Amino acid sequence: MNRGLKSIALACIFLACSYGLRAQAPTPAKRAMTFDDLAAMQRVAEPEISPDGHSIVYSVGTTEMDANRVARNIWVVSTSPGSQPRQLTQDGRDSRPQWSPDAKKIAFLSSRDGATAIYVMPAQGGSAKKITSLSTGADNEKWSPDGQSIAFTSSVYPDCADDACNHSRDDAAQKNKVKARVYEHLLYRHWVHWSDGKRSHLFLVSANGGVPRDLTAHADYDVPPDERGDANDFSFSPDSKELCFTAVTDRPEATSTNGDLFIVPVAGGEPKRITTNPGFDGHPVYSPDGRFIAYHSQKAAEYESDRWRLLLYDRASAKHIALAESFDRSVDEIVWSADSRRIYFTAENEGEKPFYEIAATAGSAPNEILKETYNEDFSISADGATLAFLRSSLTMPAEIFTAHADGSGAEQLSHHNAARLSALDMNPPESFWFEGAGGTRVQGMLIRPPHFDAARKYPMLLLIHGGPQSLWTDSWGYRWNEELFAAAGYVAVMINPRGSTGYGQKFTDEITDDWGGKVYEDLMKGTDYVLAKYPFVDAKRVAAAGGSYGGYMVDWIATHTGRFKALISHAGVYDKPGMYGATEELWFEEHDMQGTPWTNPESYHKWSPSTYAGDLSKYKTPTLVICGELDYRVPYTQSLEFFTAMQRQSVPSKLIVYPDEGHWILKPQNSRLWYKSFSDWLAAYLE
Repeated sequence: MNRGLKSIALACIFLACSYGLRAQAPTPAKRAMTFDDLAAMQRVAEPEISPDGHSIVYSVGTTEMDANRVARNIWVVSTSPGSQPRQLTQDGRDSRPQWSPDAKKIAFLSSRDGATAIYVMPAQGGSAKKITSLSTGADNEKWSPDGQSIAFTSSVYPDCADDACNHSRDDAAQKNKVKARVYEHLLYRHWVHWSDGKRSHLFLVSANGGVPRDLTAHADYDVPPDERGDANDFSFSPDSKELCFTAVTDRPEATSTNGDLFIVPVAGGEPKRITTNPGFDGHPVYSPDGRFIAYHSQKAAEYESDRWRLLLYDRASAKHIALAESFDRSVDEIVWSADSRRIYFTAENEGEKPFYEIAATAGSAPNEILKETYNEDFSISADGATLAFLRSSLTMPAEIFTAHADGSGAEQLSHHNAARLSALDMNPPESFWFEGAGGTRVQGMLIRPPHFDAARKYPMLLLIHGGPQSLWTDSWGYRWNEELFAAAGYVAVMINPRGSTGYGQKFTDEITDDWGGKVYEDLMKGTDYVLAKYPFVDAKRVAAAGGSYGGYMVDWIATHTGRFKALISHAGVYDKPGMYGATEELWFEEHDMQGTPWTNPESYHKWSPSTYAGDLSKYKTPTLVICGELDYRVPYTQSLEFFTAMQRQSVPSKLIVYPDEGHWILKPQNSRLWYKSFSDWLAAYLE
């Protein structure tokens, strides 16, 4: 026995004797995570605390590999300490549970009978009653505060007066042998779907069922907005007599990020616009006393990454009051305190997503109440005493947590993945800061591989995030799981360069008309910093991978340096003029390139990786290219062009095209191939 092992053994004997511990079997050694481990994780989502604060209802997704889907069911857990979660539904097609105001019922969405419909079941579980039966389905259901009605959305033809009309038109389109799409304006497709003439309208139905009423009948806009909206973009007034919602009425939609708030009487009537801000206004939430509507708002037009500010709309005076003007972060989810005096919200900050509290008065400043963690999807009990939310990290998938309203006493209530995680060797991220372009401080995170040995040399994988106005966070993910990348024996490095959010608006804006400038320098300086600071990183075995804008940067790296041993580009932008002509949200290109290809051709030429494809002294790194044919954000032809250029110049390269995927690879079996191809490519050049 060597000296180190002997010392450990003696220490263990000493501890056992000192504390009177009974001899136990040795703990099984932890192992590196595999794709099967990632797929087996339970996907906890959509928590909502009951009005009485006694329970939290939520959904859990389970990967069914053979069926090539994620099955989702409804669960509930008591907020009492030591309680065990209970599964309420078994159909595998249930989501978005919502408590009735009296906490006696739960509404949820289900596609168990075909088109998605709203169902209502007793809070304790049991038989569920189908509330809606529209051929166009239902989404985003919300109870009225009086419990008498449920608001929801459904995509319908604006000129159809009833469901029979919608059904007839859909049926005719399906039977028509001609499948041509004809358009006379932008936006004609978005993410993974083509425009079919429908609009998502706001409906109201009795909580007992019946014929729904279209509250935005004939409207030529979507609720919530198709481009940027979500279920938080409409809400009831406390007296249940009014709904406030966000809609985009600018034309063409492809060039505008504007969205305004409207109010509409539940009894019926024309919606009334209450904001005229040139940027996007969203997430309206009425104060419990009915005096205000809180919402988040962007000042800048045609820019989706301007800072989200927190505003109040005074319903009596119709005045707008700005809160936290000096707060240089973007306000996300908004929740009122029970007494209408305070507002809670989340905001990304340097890789985390804390909770903040602010007084609902002009000139107030926010206070961070739940720090240094990544939290989201939160709600509050009716008495204002308890917050319920999701928390995750790079080493833990999302689970249900509660905390007191002041942020204290955070407690984990669900442990759906505890047993799986206990078998895995995962290292938490280590934060580091360095001087990027121009001396600006830039943050990164590093994950050491499993069974780490400081005496060894490990290859490094530089991960580049998309957006570009986004960021790497200390939160769990399934499409790009950083721990799974590290599990293959790599040091995973995530840098948040210029353009990233969560570091102030100036930092975010510095990527404008500079896509391959300061960002590229930040990433290269960050790579140099890691190689110099961490002796266990092998400078001779470094690879880079990214998706979306991260894919663009990989394409840029491929044409600007030969320092990497391997590259992986997922859904990357390669030719900027071609990207402009085929993508859907044109404001994105027009803002970041400061014009169109004909008004500012110099920028489109300068920041296109395709411009530099002829430099074979640099354009030589083995590159894997991955894309989805249904990707309308970064059309897959961008990847084809990149691959063709490499092939014609004898750069080792491989192309994988998914005909049934969009911007992200979501289907479980496709994801398995994605991760395997990713791993195999790196292994071929880094081992």
